[in-house]
Amino acid sequence: MTALPRSYLFVPGDRPERFAKAVASGADRVILDLEDAVLPEAKDSAREAIRTWLADGGHAAIRINGLGTPWHADDLALAASGASEIMLPKAEQGEALSALVGSLPVPLIPLVETGQGILDARWIASLPGVQRLAFGSVDFANDVAVAPDDDWALYFARSAIVTASAAAGIAGPIDGVTLTLTDPKRLSADCGLARRIGMAGKLCIHPTQVTAVNETFRPTPAEIDTARRIVAAANESGGRGGVRVDNKLVDKPIVDRAERLLAGLHEAPSDRR
Repeated sequence: MTALPRSYLFVPGDRPERFAKAVASGADRVILDLEDAVLPEAKDSAREAIRTWLADGGHAAIRINGLGTPWHADDLALAASGASEIMLPKAEQGEALSALVGSLPVPLIPLVETGQGILDARWIASLPGVQRLAFGSVDFANDVAVAPDDDWALYFARSAIVTASAAAGIAGPIDGVTLTLTDPKRLSADCGLARRIGMAGKLCIHPTQVTAVNETFRPTPAEIDTARRIVAAANESGGRGGVRVDNKLVDKPIVDRAERLLAGLHEAPSDRR
């Protein structure tokens, strides 16, 4: 099993002086953004800055503008020729998305960020070429008229994305951003909640958020030790069914989970070069 990124750091595509700094931040994946972070009049120059950086050996995902926007085709051509992954905003069920996924040479990360997208998440997750889903929490909150930092208001949407990913057999999804940049307790709480729900990574909007995200979504030494003992006990049982570990009954689903945790222990692929 190849470990997938835990931390995804957005960088505006029209700020090339920040590209290398983002790579040096420790983020598992840098996302060069052509959508929300770039004004319409700067889209062309942002695209050229990204093109130059990729040509010089840079490595990153690219968030393109959505289907139906005037910038989509040019963004897509650039991303398809050099991005590690393509992130598509406002993903919803439809023929246009089906056609797009079928034509891509690199993995797609659909950004699910509308009420319709949440209802379509199972369909989106099942499309060939979709690597994992990401939750656009701020846009979703706006779409359904709730506060973007209201955990209860977003609980159903997060759980729906996690469940859709599991049903489709793809990797755990990426949680949305934490907007505050000066409250490490809030960031830690957001990361912890996301992981408990079943998210497997998180979007970041500032390099200072990366370390907390990486630490939260990395198994703890205690979790690793427990997983190893569970697998060892299961192997020693000779396939006889349930065994006891730490005074708890351990059967196949628990063993499977422990094996998945151990299989993904090696470092997530990084943009650092």
